[in-house]
Amino acid sequence: VQLQASGGGLVQAGDSLRLSCLASGGTLRNYDMGWFRQAPGKEREFVSGIRWSSGTTYYTDSVTGRFTISRDNAKNTVYLQMNSLKPEDTAVYYCATMYGGSWRTSSVLYWGKGTLVTVSS
Repeated sequence: VQLQASGGGLVQAGDSLRLSCLASGGTLRNYDMGWFRQAPGKEREFVSGIRWSSGTTYYTDSVTGRFTISRDNAKNTVYLQMNSLKPEDTAVYYCATMYGGSWRTSSVLYWGKGTLVTVSS
């Protein structure tokens, strides 16, 4: 499975963006999917995830209430709607297929190419 994230860009604080993650070469239907981000000089961190079976969603505390993850299995695409963006959300965002039920980076099966989100104050 190959993943391609898109939708990043330069926005101002308070603006919104929607990231998309399109899969090719396979289906996302049976995978838990996660969004991660990596800011300059920092480690890659979990942002949000969605279970393939139940659709249950998970968020890191800093984005809860502002970000929403969703998936469209028919389109083989996972989305991350990001509202009320803050400068600290600036990072390269990556989508990933997960295994083992964990949201740790060590549980990533496939990484997508990232998309840069820059939020100016």
